[in-house]
Amino acid sequence: MKVIICGAGQVGSNIARYLATENNHVTIIDQSPELIQRLSDRLDVQALVGHASSPPILEQAGAADADMIIAVTQLDEVNMVACQVAHSLFSVPTKLARIRNQAYLDPIWADLFSRENMPIDVIISPEVEVARAISRRLELPGAFDMFPLAEGRVRVVGVICTEDCPIIHTPLRQLTGLFPDLNIEIVAIVRGDRPIIPDSEDRMLPGDEVYFVADTRHLNRAMAAFGHEEPTARRIIIVGGGNIGLVLAEDIEREHPDVTARVIEVDKRRAELIAHKLNRTTVLNGDGLDTEMLEEANVRAAETLVAVTNDDEVNILVSLLAKRHGCRRAVTLLNKNTYTPLVGPLGIDAVVNPRAITASTVLQHVRRGRIRSVHSLKDGFAEVIEAEALETSALLNTPIKDVRLPPHVLIGALVRGDEVIIGRPNTVIKPHDRVILLAAAQAVKKVEKLFAVRLEFF
Repeated sequence: MKVIICGAGQVGSNIARYLATENNHVTIIDQSPELIQRLSDRLDVQALVGHASSPPILEQAGAADADMIIAVTQLDEVNMVACQVAHSLFSVPTKLARIRNQAYLDPIWADLFSRENMPIDVIISPEVEVARAISRRLELPGAFDMFPLAEGRVRVVGVICTEDCPIIHTPLRQLTGLFPDLNIEIVAIVRGDRPIIPDSEDRMLPGDEVYFVADTRHLNRAMAAFGHEEPTARRIIIVGGGNIGLVLAEDIEREHPDVTARVIEVDKRRAELIAHKLNRTTVLNGDGLDTEMLEEANVRAAETLVAVTNDDEVNILVSLLAKRHGCRRAVTLLNKNTYTPLVGPLGIDAVVNPRAITASTVLQHVRRGRIRSVHSLKDGFAEVIEAEALETSALLNTPIKDVRLPPHVLIGALVRGDEVIIGRPNTVIKPHDRVILLAAAQAVKKVEKLFAVRLEFF
């Protein structure tokens, strides 16, 4: 696939890294010579210095025969114009644009991005995606990661195994017999820095980060099996009133009327602006690193603090300070991967990585075949993929144990209508089942080809 990426910032460079490692032909454009040089040195990509929406630059980047353009510069207007130029002059089939200004996304302007006006196929709004990811973590406080699949019928959950976890030291093949009510499939284990795609003889150890697939209706039972029965937060403090903090507060007001939220924002004008936009949320103007401000927000009574400023170091320090002053749980936004291994031992409960969330959104539209959803795990070591099995599939009507899947691929669950079927050795895939599977990074292209070639005619 030939892809042009406009913008070499954190989002653009991360997407380029994902796509380049899969042998796609990637060209990245940015006005910063330093960023372009850095990417050229690190990745197997073509890199151009120039204005992303300039027709000559797009032509030089190969827009005439590109399959996709992904516009993720810092300016919404440049992203929109880049997609318009790619469509009008070069007929690029698929156009994705990052739009940060929520005014453009207001439903009353829904026709703006139609094919007849400004043809953008996919709107990427990292702030909205990150806010939603945080909101999902608030719904399941014992998890450090959680995302829905198949219209919410299935959840993929990440939890940390503690010494009190009832199912540690048990070979996975014995779990069904020992815990017949545990209707889950464990699809990945991260032990220290080592990711593991488990087989039936693997077992979980204290300190492991475990990802499992579960029927949403059995989620509380599954969490109890891992020793996580933390109550849902009713009092939440949000530090940082930027786009992420505002969208998160709006989501809490809309979806969780029984939750009380407070926002701490250091900029007075911004604090006044978001206070006008929020109805039930208390907005405090002050520094989240100020213990008096945390006390004013009643941090001791809060179940969860969410740190979403635009400074990773501030987010880490605010989270640690809040926990020291009695807050039960801290969720921290981190843009830099280098900090991620440090925060767990410090006592931070969950980390949100905007780059990984945005990459998952983009990969969903890069994957070919009947693939409906993609989520990248832990710096891209594996992907959870939701795909539809059609009548042409060689996977049909065969027990999973007899299906010739690529190495390092696990089928976690099937969704058949309203029924969720956890993937067991004797489970049989039927036409139009939603297949939820985990594939290691090196196996993703084989899975994509399997679904694209065998499940769908091009």
